[in-house]
Amino acid sequence: MERIKIQYLNDTIERLRYIDGKSDWIDLRSAEEVEMKAGEFRLIHLGVAMQLPKGYEAHIVPRSSTFKNFGIIQTNHCGIVDESYCGPNDWFFMPAYALRDTVIHVNDRICQFRIEKHQPAIAFEEVEHLTGEDRGGIGSTGKN
Repeated sequence: MERIKIQYLNDTIERLRYIDGKSDWIDLRSAEEVEMKAGEFRLIHLGVAMQLPKGYEAHIVPRSSTFKNFGIIQTNHCGIVDESYCGPNDWFFMPAYALRDTVIHVNDRICQFRIEKHQPAIAFEEVEHLTGEDRGGIGSTGKN
């Protein structure tokens, strides 16, 4: 099991834990009271800084209920924090854009993260045709 050093902004921030034992994603919470008007951008402090093990990165994404509950979207859609971002002032933030007026309270769950190993070194080999099954389109539907 990997061990990750973590620093919390203060004692009011709920400590990190897996999402109700249902997932290997971990919720991140607002570390501040935030009031945003529609059309406003803000970096929302998440109250944690971590020292990830060498070769790992954190992937930060919104929770499925974030837009419904708060009317915000994460502007970078998926934030990537690698192990070089590990100092005592390298706090995690969520870049948020409000589509409606909203209020977010300290410890409201607004995004989630998981730790992943870096992608291994790969080489691309150009071919004239691929030999896999043709699904006939884009995405999981296979439809244009």
